[in-house]
Amino acid sequence: MISIQHISKKYKGADNYSVLDLDLHIAEREIFGLLGPNGAGKTTLISMLCALIKPTSGTFSIDDLTYKENKRKLKQLIGIVPQEYALYPSLTAFENLQYFGSMYGLKGKELHDKITNFLEHLGLGKFANKRIETFSGGMKRRVNLIASILHEPKVLFLDEPTVGVDVQSKNVIIQFLQELNAKGTTIIYTSHHLNEAENFCTKVAIIDHGKIIVEGEPAHLIHTNEGAHSLEDVFLSLTGKALRDHA
Repeated sequence: MISIQHISKKYKGADNYSVLDLDLHIAEREIFGLLGPNGAGKTTLISMLCALIKPTSGTFSIDDLTYKENKRKLKQLIGIVPQEYALYPSLTAFENLQYFGSMYGLKGKELHDKITNFLEHLGLGKFANKRIETFSGGMKRRVNLIASILHEPKVLFLDEPTVGVDVQSKNVIIQFLQELNAKGTTIIYTSHHLNEAENFCTKVAIIDHGKIIVEGEPAHLIHTNEGAHSLEDVFLSLTGKALRDHA
């Protein structure tokens, strides 16, 4: 579903590359975790795959559509759930979703029914006409997720989709994502919650200093890393325990 060839990114004025000569192939229907310390290059890589920023060199394709030749069509294939809430606080949940749905070209009864069904499915039906500014963090996360899937994307990018939410919301979000994946959606997921990634992802890649240092199924990585009992153990053994603060 996603094929990346020798992709690199160096920001203007930067001393080092954020992503350097990276190759990666992600299969259809995978739940693929991109894991790494702060500043490792995860966000830059995802931003390139979402066609938000231009690679310095290299290329990639999604569903056989190349970035250089099919940028607009490629964008239509994907959904993005950003780490920050991408919602209008003074609008209701329904109004927000109507707006985002219309941007995808949806309208009328089709859009109305999709919004209603997704809100009910994620436990938000009775809050449809409440303003987003009154919602808890977990409720906003769920509306944010609905906004990204109204157009039924083939690939869904998730940046910390459960950060700062209550346990119940986290459970509902993960279960819903697994349902989407079972119906055919390929999921690309980043998170610092390594226990969650271990149980949620079918495959992961650990990235550091702009390069992939290991890739595989979580259970296999744990089994083949001496002394490791969890994905967090593997992560720390490969990336170290030093702080990665940056500004």
